[in-house]
Amino acid sequence: MRSELVVDVTPTDISTALLEDGRLVSLQKESRDASYAVGNLYIAKVKKLMPGLNAAFVNVGYDKDAFLHYLDLGSQFASYAQYIKSVRDNTGKSPQSISQFKLQPDMDKHGTVSDVLTQGMELIVQVAKEPISTKGPRLTTEICFTGRFLVLIPFNNKISVSQKIKDHGEKTRLRRLIESIKPKNFGVIIRTSAENKRAAELNTELNVLIKCWEDAVAKFQFAAPPSLLYEEDSRAVGEIRDIFNPDFESIHVNDAEVYDQIHNYVSLIAPDRSDIVKLYSDDMPIFDKFSITRQIKSSFGKTVSFKSGAYVIIESTEAMHVIDVNSGNRSKSSTDQESNALNVNLLAAEEIARQLRLRDMGGIIVVDFIDMAKAEHRQQLLEHMREVMAKDKARHNILPLSKFGLMQITRQRVRPALDIVTAETCPSCGGKGEIQPSLLFTDKLKDKIDYLINSLGVKNFIMYVHPFVDAYLKKGYIFSEYSKWRREYGRKFKIMPDQSLAYLQYKVFDKDRNEIDTMEEKDTNSSSSKKERRSRSSKNND
Repeated sequence: MRSELVVDVTPTDISTALLEDGRLVSLQKESRDASYAVGNLYIAKVKKLMPGLNAAFVNVGYDKDAFLHYLDLGSQFASYAQYIKSVRDNTGKSPQSISQFKLQPDMDKHGTVSDVLTQGMELIVQVAKEPISTKGPRLTTEICFTGRFLVLIPFNNKISVSQKIKDHGEKTRLRRLIESIKPKNFGVIIRTSAENKRAAELNTELNVLIKCWEDAVAKFQFAAPPSLLYEEDSRAVGEIRDIFNPDFESIHVNDAEVYDQIHNYVSLIAPDRSDIVKLYSDDMPIFDKFSITRQIKSSFGKTVSFKSGAYVIIESTEAMHVIDVNSGNRSKSSTDQESNALNVNLLAAEEIARQLRLRDMGGIIVVDFIDMAKAEHRQQLLEHMREVMAKDKARHNILPLSKFGLMQITRQRVRPALDIVTAETCPSCGGKGEIQPSLLFTDKLKDKIDYLINSLGVKNFIMYVHPFVDAYLKKGYIFSEYSKWRREYGRKFKIMPDQSLAYLQYKVFDKDRNEIDTMEEKDTNSSSSKKERRSRSSKNND
């Protein structure tokens, strides 16, 4: 299977798309100034104890207080609390290494939060779940640092090996190797990707993770709450860390800075594969080049079609996601209803598994499959669902079909589900139903080009339009409207198609990929706009 990662970097966000044999299977999108991502470490202060919930609300700087449950304190909380208190109390000297620190007995699992936390207490906390809906982040004090091969856990001496490593001899080798190189009072989880790796590679990563912990403690010694101590890798780098494998053929990035980050990381973990990271510099949007925009438009939304006319309907609520499977107008239907229902359900299971990964849907998912009378068919569907969900790295559990033909799935939720609106609001009327004459849209574009060149003095720019408009402007080549405009205004500007734009929408970017505001006075002729301009004018006069 051919795997590719495409990274689209814009001034506001970073989107990473994972393709398997050209098909979109995962899409992540994060703001470039995003905070409170899973894995980030903060110095925080306990704001309120909630004995009824056996938890505390903690101030980490987010607009909603973060949630810290007693069980998320970790079994070694006594050692952790004593150590960070000693670090804060001894600001005159370097923090003591925890390998020289005496660990305390494990914490009672049946205790209460009031026994170990006090209001105003300062803690080092790690984000375990990002803010979702109206809830703040969920925190833990059982801190871990995740690498490509290893996960480092301070205040712990246990070594665990991934269950996906089946070779008993390899498990023993890895365990003995880590025992010989890890410092005291650090626990380690050996990940699947560590299989058959040399001691030098594992030792290098272990030292990097220990350095991350030491840097965070050094910041904690003098920082005031709430503040950031350690930031997890960008989502693009984090996704590569979690999914990188020998099947990866290429990683395409359209931003030089992010390209350097990813190239350096791949060079570190797989020096012989660093050439697969490629800087994309074409003017065509990178997601259009790899047919990702089209797949996003068809894969997100309430109704998603798949093979032979069948489709699923996806509805989401605060508590759960509900998926309904429909056979639609299948032209290759089987002769009997039972076989047809089984075929549709098996195809739907594959699409549902893809949708869960693609949208990062978590929590409870209820799937209403087409009813099947035979028990062996229901069992076959359950086994197929488990098989296609095996690629999903998020923890999940699948229950057999109920008497009503419903399948219940739980899937780990650490981030909000990705919600992309595929319906387009008309950019000309704002959804009111009346637009400027479409025939005059090309005249408007010419006016904008004239405004940019002659009024703003911008000559080197790219104007992106809908592909249909682009095709119309370039029809006839030498005698096309596009050629006439370039002869009239100079040949430094370009017009390019962008599949993400609505029919009568356009965007303009300068040579440095910064969007240019082309709004003129005549474009804001609504009464509300006039009121806003009068208001701004009066403020300026005051």
